[in-house]
Amino acid sequence: MVTIIDDILDMMDDMLDNASSVPFSVKKSIIDCDQMRDYINEIRLNLPQEIKQAKLIVRDRQSIINDANKEADSIVRRAEDRAKVIVSNDEITKAAKARAVEMINQAQAKSKEIKNAANKYIDDVLVQAEECLQANLADIRKTRQAVKSIPSNAQPQKPNK
Repeated sequence: MVTIIDDILDMMDDMLDNASSVPFSVKKSIIDCDQMRDYINEIRLNLPQEIKQAKLIVRDRQSIINDANKEADSIVRRAEDRAKVIVSNDEITKAAKARAVEMINQAQAKSKEIKNAANKYIDDVLVQAEECLQANLADIRKTRQAVKSIPSNAQPQKPNK
């Protein structure tokens, strides 16, 4: 996967190296925009799965947290409803109150546990994506450095496919 991206980046570098200069401009060149867009689209299509998964998780993070909150609220409501039914009987009022408090505490603990687990999962995936991106960035920097070290009179080599 990284090899494909490296090949595309090499082709983009070649395109930039071989681009015609804009008249009366030192640093501007003319490139084939459609070809450059094709290269960029190829890179997007060949991004590692971890990056795509991380993007989805980041997008879905709030949904995961909202679902955890809804589940916690539902547990709390059920606990409160059950506590109201139990409280109607005088002999077990104390036991019902204690149980209601315990259920609320359990619901809050469960909610906190779900939130923490979701955040840890998101962080783990983002760490993996970050490591992948750092590795890809290191490869890009090495490739750029290698391109810079090629003598200016040398002919650029086409990547092997």
